[in-house]
Amino acid sequence: MPDDAAEFVQLITADGSRPSTSLFEAWVTDIDDAQLVARYEDMVVVRRIDVEATALQRQGQLALWPPLLGQEAAQVGSARALEDKDFVFASYRENGVAYCRGIPAVDLLKVWRGTSQSGWNPYDFGMATPQIIIGAQTLHATGYALGMQNDRSDVVSVTYFGDGATSEGDVSEAMVFASTFKAPVVFFCQNNHWAISEPVGLQSKEQLVNRAAGFGMPGVRVDGNDVLAVLAVTREALERARRGDGPTFIEAVTYRMGPHTTADDPTRYREPAELAEWAQRDPIARLGAYLRSTGALTDEVAGTIDETADRVAAELRAGCLALPDPEPLSLFEHVYSEPHRGLDRQRDHYARYLAMFETAPTRPAVQS
Repeated sequence: MPDDAAEFVQLITADGSRPSTSLFEAWVTDIDDAQLVARYEDMVVVRRIDVEATALQRQGQLALWPPLLGQEAAQVGSARALEDKDFVFASYRENGVAYCRGIPAVDLLKVWRGTSQSGWNPYDFGMATPQIIIGAQTLHATGYALGMQNDRSDVVSVTYFGDGATSEGDVSEAMVFASTFKAPVVFFCQNNHWAISEPVGLQSKEQLVNRAAGFGMPGVRVDGNDVLAVLAVTREALERARRGDGPTFIEAVTYRMGPHTTADDPTRYREPAELAEWAQRDPIARLGAYLRSTGALTDEVAGTIDETADRVAAELRAGCLALPDPEPLSLFEHVYSEPHRGLDRQRDHYARYLAMFETAPTRPAVQS
């Protein structure tokens, strides 16, 4: 059942109105309608990328794809709060964050198409490649933050994970270390209500944000479908970390409208009525309604944004289909920083295996 809006920070309501009664308004006084139109465009483009990637998987061009449909505001709002120097440690679903960090859309597909073991150089964009092991990225983020702290840097690391990951030991260990040493890290939990087929209520009888107090850090619960509210609470958490006051836990209450991955069938465990109820809180429709009410989002502006999204999707598809197949023995490159005899032996065995196909005799043609 959807959460009561009174339980979280919200700056734009589900029907597109803006009551402006939250204390967090102070963190977004510089955000005008033009900037909100830019965030609207971000979300439209990110959703179009997601839809196109899902279609590519259904057509056999990708082995798998983890959709983010419905979570655009949580990802765009938080990512646009970051400075270029900050560093992101994400799970496999933060494709919207990657887009905001400037990562080319086609790079999101390389690992899912099987042409690369990752997608990009993390240091070029301030974002690590996706972590498949649930919750492990929270440890990486905390370690990075401790390193920045030791360097007396004001860089903040931000780690993204879902509600299901909060049941993993890695997340608890990361939060213990971060709190104990006041590491400059933001724990951004996207509570999309489903850990694959298990509802969040089965994993936690309390709101997830309440766990923060047990680790000795503040927690903020925000409407994850409100891009402006997410931007505000993330800004506050980043500022807190920069001034040396340690980590913050953010629970962004959102909803996964699609499957966990394209290998999942959510109709087997989710009621249609629940999906329909959350569809009324769609983050893009919400911001669009607000911007329509102010006159900032005209039909012309919306049309231009849709054209941009279609262009990005077309480039994504073309780029995906043009990705070259990797040379087989490249599998053994960049595994260890130093020579490794075990890896050399495996490479040799694989090379001899491949050579068998090159030297195999051809079968003579059948005479009729």
